[in-house]
Amino acid sequence: MAREISNAEVVDYEKSDVYATLQQLTKGRGPDCCIDAVGAENHAAGNLQSALDDAKTALHLGSGRPHVLNEIFKCCRKGGRVSVPGVYFSSVNLQWGTAMNKALQIRLGQTHMQRYLTPLMEKITEGKIDPSFVITHVEPLENAPNAYKKFRDREDGCIKVVLKP
Repeated sequence: MAREISNAEVVDYEKSDVYATLQQLTKGRGPDCCIDAVGAENHAAGNLQSALDDAKTALHLGSGRPHVLNEIFKCCRKGGRVSVPGVYFSSVNLQWGTAMNKALQIRLGQTHMQRYLTPLMEKITEGKIDPSFVITHVEPLENAPNAYKKFRDREDGCIKVVLKP
């Protein structure tokens, strides 16, 4: 969808090495800015760190699953910017040394939806932006558990579900 709607470069971590791909795309510099808009991912690439995160979660030690954020620290250019509006639920084991040695500028915190909700709704109402392209399913509220499962498992091309009471 990112490629089709906004002509964005798309890197699939399951099919390629993200760091190597970004280095190639930026001629060895790395991206100027990286965003972790999800946080607390429920899975990461099948690697040792993912297995350790699973073990920590099972032992209630909490890992926060910061795989993507650590990859961002690795990939972002020296002096680059990192934005983290994503959500993390527990303590996380971040590679602060990488971030510090690269002098990354880090901004984090949950998105201030109350600040943006009214202006965004006005733009939608005025027809200046149309976010409907992201909606792939509309379900009655009582179907919420099944709709979430469909979203979680990426069944039937599910990207975003609107629940109607």
